[in-house]
Amino acid sequence: MSVAAELANMPGVVAAGEYSYRGDRFTFKGQISDEMARMAAIMCRATTMSEHMQVGMLEQYCPGCGSSPPQGWIVRGPAMTVCNIANVFCFIDNDKSSLNAVVALMRKRLAGASHDLV
Repeated sequence: MSVAAELANMPGVVAAGEYSYRGDRFTFKGQISDEMARMAAIMCRATTMSEHMQVGMLEQYCPGCGSSPPQGWIVRGPAMTVCNIANVFCFIDNDKSSLNAVVALMRKRLAGASHDLV
């Protein structure tokens, strides 16, 4: 079973997917339209690229402080949270899901994933 499918089966997960770092492909499972998944993949790719840039800047001031390579990010709003590790994203309903359980599964399943933007 794919990581996205496994995440999509978790309680409170609205959608989960995977995108290419080039930005030209994506797959997803869940309760969103193809267009919303396409926009989510674009947003997650752009945010991941920004995360890599910011960690590169941080490393200039704090070499070897443990922030590189970046492995993911989370944005939590009042109703929804977006989690991203490597090139896998997950949208969760804050009232119906456990952020800890989702991130634990993502970290376990993506532990060996490359975090390089290739």
